[in-house]
Amino acid sequence: MKICIYGAGAIGGHVAARLAKAGAEVSIIARGPHLRAMQQNGLRVKAPDGEIHCRPRCTDNPAELGVQDAVLVTTKAPALPSVAAGIGPLLGAETSVTFVMNGIPWWYFDSHGGPRDGERLPTLDPGDAVRTAVGVQRTLGAIVYAAATVTEPGVVLVEAKDAKVVLGELDNSISPRVQALAVLLSGGGQGMKGEASGNIRFDVWNKLLGNLMTGPLCCLTRSSMKDTLGNPAVRAAAVRAAEDITAIAAAYGHALGGAAEARIARSSTLNHKPSILQDLEAGRPMEVEAMWQVPLALARQAGVAVPTLELTTQLAAQAARAAGLYA
Repeated sequence: MKICIYGAGAIGGHVAARLAKAGAEVSIIARGPHLRAMQQNGLRVKAPDGEIHCRPRCTDNPAELGVQDAVLVTTKAPALPSVAAGIGPLLGAETSVTFVMNGIPWWYFDSHGGPRDGERLPTLDPGDAVRTAVGVQRTLGAIVYAAATVTEPGVVLVEAKDAKVVLGELDNSISPRVQALAVLLSGGGQGMKGEASGNIRFDVWNKLLGNLMTGPLCCLTRSSMKDTLGNPAVRAAAVRAAEDITAIAAAYGHALGGAAEARIARSSTLNHKPSILQDLEAGRPMEVEAMWQVPLALARQAGVAVPTLELTTQLAAQAARAAGLYA
């Protein structure tokens, strides 16, 4: 199976290495020093279950790779316009494109059912660039749990012992293409599991629960999840933010249950900085729209009051604007 990872930072690099270990023919679209290091020395992933060293084909030019069986987009949301502009040469009639991303996805209301079916989220896909370039029929949704960091060009450090990629069709069917990718992701060692979902939007909200509990607060403290949640007052704010995001999810038909307390307990043990804080510290564009602003907009549309979430995200968004990383 020919699979291209489009945008191999920490998450993309980890996924690429697992797929290569499972036997897929993997290629990577990357840029800068990370690309040059992988071209020269291969990709090295240091994970709790062992080190993976592989040599996928790496380039910044999709036209060099040709049509793929599957493309996994692992860029951050602000990079989607560039993905739309470059992805064309990778796409054949049967190519699936899986968006492994944080936050509310651009496709959220496609194949959704009900009165909002097909509704656009224009701030996430300006001018329908991705929709036009990729097409809804090719699109799969996905979320990933994998605390990882690029420690130096070509090297990814994975802190999570139980990384997981959850994939799903937009209409919630369990299709052969979803199952095939899940099997491959599970075949790359004990440190990552692929899972086919019959309700990918539930999984989006469940991942957002963790992102919104910790991401804004860690951006404000400039500290790891462990250090941030170690302060009792901040931890209490995280609990209230979790209650807010749970209320939004419920308004859109997804009962997250008692996941918040368990998630906070787990996060408070991780000496890891969320990816959005890594972007802030590195001066990279931040996923403020997909991860913070669009969930708040959905809350307002549903008439759900989220006072703690509104405060933490808007304070963090101001920090992003002050750093020039969010317009």
